[in-house]
Amino acid sequence: MSVFNKITDILMFREGTEEGIDGENYPVVTTGSIVWGVILRTAIVFVISFLLLASFEYRQYWWIILFLLWFVAAYPGWRQFQKFQQRIKKVEESTLCGSCKHFDKTGQLCKIFDEHITKEYIPCEGLNWEPKNFETD
Repeated sequence: MSVFNKITDILMFREGTEEGIDGENYPVVTTGSIVWGVILRTAIVFVISFLLLASFEYRQYWWIILFLLWFVAAYPGWRQFQKFQQRIKKVEESTLCGSCKHFDKTGQLCKIFDEHITKEYIPCEGLNWEPKNFETD
């Protein structure tokens, strides 16, 4: 099963892993990796679809490409983004960084140190923490 997981991680552009509370390893995903994964899978679907349609001359079945784009590229990216948003919400609620004005939600990143944060790792160790201005959020 690990070979399948590695192939999935490659196609989804997940880099590295992070150990969760339950002891399982979860891939580290950012908004950029999700978008890049959707773009790559879309390109792969287009190339394979046009090669198959051209070689078998099934031009009347062009609409199948639309279904492939949704089920192979767009829907997995959308689901991955939803999971990413849930994960960011948990990190925001459980860490000091979630209430800091230097925290960037889209990349799960500390803007000062340009490092990704986790529940166990805070780049500044709380020394550069500044509260968010909740009136503008």
